[in-house]
Amino acid sequence: MIEKCVIAAKFLSATSRGKDVRCLQKALVANGLLTSEITGYYGSATFNAVKRLQESRELFVDGKVGRETALSLDIWPTEVSLVVRTAVPAPNAVDLMGFTLSSVATSGPDAPPLPAHSTKGRRVVYSRAQQRVWAINAKNVVIRSWLVSGSKFENELPGTYKVFSRSEKAVAINGKSYFYKMVRWLKTKNNLIGFHSLPLRTADDSAYQTEQQLGLRLSDGCQRQANLDADFLWEFAVIGTPITVL
Repeated sequence: MIEKCVIAAKFLSATSRGKDVRCLQKALVANGLLTSEITGYYGSATFNAVKRLQESRELFVDGKVGRETALSLDIWPTEVSLVVRTAVPAPNAVDLMGFTLSSVATSGPDAPPLPAHSTKGRRVVYSRAQQRVWAINAKNVVIRSWLVSGSKFENELPGTYKVFSRSEKAVAINGKSYFYKMVRWLKTKNNLIGFHSLPLRTADDSAYQTEQQLGLRLSDGCQRQANLDADFLWEFAVIGTPITVL
């Protein structure tokens, strides 16, 4: 029996070596996809085994291991342990700008600590690992912090961006959902990514998820927010507002 393991790296490819690659290879062996020796070297046999896995499970086929492929092999670390849930605020509680807090929001010193390397100045910080957002003023005070449901995929690229467009109402690229108060910060080859309210199905106006599910990665690219948090960010994140993604 092969001992279960998880990887520490967020991405593995042909340049990867060591413990994480051995973990990957063990999982591929356990799934009958790899028959060669476990070496810790991401060679052609490992690359081809990963491609076979991706093809068989209808994942994006590139022979590389990111979150979705690692989840499929059960070698991705438990994400829920990184998500800090704050106490539900009292009814009608407000943040430091006077906006009503959602059930997953907090403000000021009650907010979880900012991650390292979260830049400076008036900005929005988004931690993909924690599925948490902080809105910070020019004096480095946390005006508000809340949970989101970000992307299931590796398309939320880390870095510092600026809000470049906003829409009061937007429709998903596939036309199956719509949402309010879209604040866009990233252009990809196939999509525009940003923060918005909880999405609704165009067919019947039903919600894709509940507010209680915020903190889980459920979207295809954007960051879903409780409607009260979307109301706040719409006012805070004007065009040009820096967005730091970690």
